[in-house]
Amino acid sequence: MRLKHLLRKNLNILLLLSAILLFFATPLRNFLNQDVLSFWLQRLGVWAVPIFISTYILVTVLGLPITIHTLTGGVVFGLEWGSLWSTLAATLGAVGAFCLTRYLFRDWAAAKFGQHKLLQKWHQALERHPFSLVLSLRFAPIAPFNIINFLLALTTINLKIYTLGTLIGVIPGTIAYTWLGASRKTALQGSDASSFILASVFLVLLSVSPLLFKRWWK
Repeated sequence: MRLKHLLRKNLNILLLLSAILLFFATPLRNFLNQDVLSFWLQRLGVWAVPIFISTYILVTVLGLPITIHTLTGGVVFGLEWGSLWSTLAATLGAVGAFCLTRYLFRDWAAAKFGQHKLLQKWHQALERHPFSLVLSLRFAPIAPFNIINFLLALTTINLKIYTLGTLIGVIPGTIAYTWLGASRKTALQGSDASSFILASVFLVLLSVSPLLFKRWWK
């Protein structure tokens, strides 16, 4: 009886873990390999964009790394379209992860992490500047994207504010990684590497922005 109670209580967690294990046990795991992902997307024609966005959302909801998808977007679609599709997919994936956590795992997660000092600070900040908090958390590309999805779902933030803050906040980092992917492709083909260097510098500046503007970030 106790075992059944524990299984029932943690059923949602078990289902999520099963989904992640299934992902790695099937050819879907190849979507975490940049070379394989690029190879297939370049051969899918009109299906490339919907497959790219769908798999991007899937890995985000499952809490898996999304950097590979963003870099691949630059390789396959170029800077402009790659940034657009990655921004859209990252936002939709973040909303999916947020809703999954809030409506399926919130009781379990709140019991485990609800008293964490970081969450307590976020609760206080959300009462005054909810949109600014989400925007600042999303702006720095080194911020743990999936963990932020998870933790913000444990707060009382409004879904619309979360979505808008995420959409706007991920744009600089998305452009940086997409630019890096697109320029790396041309650099490897023997073209001018200056664009790749500029993209790298841009990414570094975004990454250290919390240190450069420490007072504003606080």
